[in-house]
Amino acid sequence: MRMATIGEENGKRPNFSVLNNSLNGMKSSGASPITKVGSATKKLVVKNFKERAKVAEDFQTKTWIKLQEAVVAIQNSTPISYCLEELYMAVENMCSYSMAPQLYENLKDVIEQNVRKNVEPYIRTVQDRKIFLKEMENCWQSHCRQMIMIRSIFLYLDRRYVLHNPSISSIWDMGLDMFRKHVIGQQLAQTRTVDGLLMLIEMERHGDVVDRSLLKSLLRMLSDLQIYQDVFEQRFLTATDALYVAEGRRLMQELEVPEYLAHVEKRLQEENERVLHYLDSGTRWNLIHTVERQLISEHSGSILSKGLENLLDNTRIPELKLMHSLFSRIKNGLQDLCLQFNAYIKKKGRTIVIDPEKDKSMVQDLLDFKDRMDNIVNICFGKTEKFTNSVKEAFESFINQRPNKPAELIAKFVDSKLRLGNKEATEEELERLLDKIMVIFRFIHGKDVFEAFYKKDLAKRLLVGKSASVDAEKSMLSKLKQECGGAFTSKLEGMFKDMELSRDINVAFKQYTAYLKSNLDSSIDLTVNILTMGYWPTYALVEVNLPKEMVQFQEIFNKFYLGKHSGRKLQWQPTLGHCMLRASFEHGKKELQVSLFQGLVLLLFNESEELSYEEVRTGTNIEDSELKRTIQSLACGKARVLHKTPKGKEVGDDDRFQFNKDFANKLFRVKINQIQMKETNEEQKATEERVFQDRQYQIDAAIVRIMKMRKSLSHSLLVSELFNQLKFPVTPTDLKKRIESLIDRDYMARDKENSKNYNYVA
Repeated sequence: MRMATIGEENGKRPNFSVLNNSLNGMKSSGASPITKVGSATKKLVVKNFKERAKVAEDFQTKTWIKLQEAVVAIQNSTPISYCLEELYMAVENMCSYSMAPQLYENLKDVIEQNVRKNVEPYIRTVQDRKIFLKEMENCWQSHCRQMIMIRSIFLYLDRRYVLHNPSISSIWDMGLDMFRKHVIGQQLAQTRTVDGLLMLIEMERHGDVVDRSLLKSLLRMLSDLQIYQDVFEQRFLTATDALYVAEGRRLMQELEVPEYLAHVEKRLQEENERVLHYLDSGTRWNLIHTVERQLISEHSGSILSKGLENLLDNTRIPELKLMHSLFSRIKNGLQDLCLQFNAYIKKKGRTIVIDPEKDKSMVQDLLDFKDRMDNIVNICFGKTEKFTNSVKEAFESFINQRPNKPAELIAKFVDSKLRLGNKEATEEELERLLDKIMVIFRFIHGKDVFEAFYKKDLAKRLLVGKSASVDAEKSMLSKLKQECGGAFTSKLEGMFKDMELSRDINVAFKQYTAYLKSNLDSSIDLTVNILTMGYWPTYALVEVNLPKEMVQFQEIFNKFYLGKHSGRKLQWQPTLGHCMLRASFEHGKKELQVSLFQGLVLLLFNESEELSYEEVRTGTNIEDSELKRTIQSLACGKARVLHKTPKGKEVGDDDRFQFNKDFANKLFRVKINQIQMKETNEEQKATEERVFQDRQYQIDAAIVRIMKMRKSLSHSLLVSELFNQLKFPVTPTDLKKRIESLIDRDYMARDKENSKNYNYVA
């Protein structure tokens, strides 16, 4: 078999046109590899359209009758006598012969006639609401199915005639118009439909089970008919508003706040579900806003005043979280919640700070309270800046309502944690605790009070050897320096430097005394701390009677130290001295760790078995109140190495004391010098007085500095400038007193022409 070539005489045309010299539609400049045999030029002839065949005179009538029968059959749900293709072609033929306008009008009349005669009267006869709604849904669904079928037959009309005439509704829209006009547009049917829908929704809101598919179908019907907003939505929102107005008032009286909040959340979830299941999505905002307004906004004040304090007192995390979530939905809701939260913190915090009976636990209570409030802000209130700042502002407000005392107690609390034997298990726990303390410390205005008490306690810890950890001490110092600057901690850092230098000096002193062993009591080992006066707290100069062995060591140390540092002056301070005594009892030997004053008292009993109070005072020369306190620790404490006659907790001038030979303790080394770490009332008052004096000096210096720079200034401007510069709380009365004092000392003078102005005196 041979294949025919292109251009053969049999005249057969190839299946594909030949692309001359073309590669992918691109012409080639080379010669064609294929040539036509016997090809000739052909002419394109354009002929007139053939005339359209004429139709019979009764074509339109017969065709419409056929189409009408089909439409009526669809409406009556009976079989159609003709095939759908034939009917479709009939519609196309009528449109082709310019019969589309009349065909459209005829179809419109048939649809309208069916709706008016068959649907409308049937709807009017039903009385029961639920049955009425179901019948309405059936009619609507039936009407939609009919219109879909009719439109499929008249699709050519819809596309060729209706599409090119914007003023004419599509066949589907025409069907909707008819249903809207003659069924749901009737006032009775419309009212009964909307009333029935509202009834079902109200039943569902009260807990009954309803047919959601029925609600969905009828509400979609209203939306498709474009009357949802006009006939249903407004009435629905009005009914919703009335329901929740009554419900909100009733439940606020009946329920506690946690239960009420849970109910509101439940209602909001239910309304959201209604939008998802059957309501139009455009209703969501108005619906949810109505619920929020009537159940939250209208009762926000009552909710906060009635329930917030109780929730915070009991740390009801889920309920507080829910309250924050609900109040975030309403205008100014979070602002009101934040204000009430702030007021709660101030109220509760004030009860912690103001009551003197709670001073012992104040700092720990503040730390626990701060942790609890921070936890609530982080978990319940979204860790937002507004609530975080509110907590800071509230703490700063209430903690300074009692001047100076919180600062003093914070310093003492730090001292208790940095002492040897504190209950913090690990260094990490201690570090975390110090961080929390620094947070509270930031709120204190009188930081100079903290500095004074902290310095006094630090001195005791360092000198008595009661510091738990040098690392912890330096960590706290670093935190204070970071918070308050180098000037605040310069003296505290100087104290640590003194201790380090003292260690080196004591090493050198031991080497020095090694050459003098023949002249010294070898049972005594002296350690001296050299303190720079400006760094350490001020101690009153006390003269006590020391044993001659101690005096000898003092003189040797004076000679040793002054020989290396000429021009310096040493002043011995026995107040914070401590020593280790070896004592022999009936039950064995013990080492007693005592303060220097305790040691001096006990050493007297080497000479006598029994001494009177007056003999002890004469032998030691210790100040009366300090001596009683010292003897009390030896004769009335847990470790009673002395017997007191008569027995009692207080020491009197007529008491007598005997050495307790029968003293027993399971430990070989017995600590009795805890008394040194306890603060006396005199010490506290002295520290407060030093703070007061330092503040006066600072005020005086600030006034002189300002007046020297300004030369002349009014009283109000001077006071304002002082408030800006001073870092501790001060009253206008205090400032006025210092100004008068400086005027009396001729640092400044009143202006002769205006007594409210001051002039600097050079």
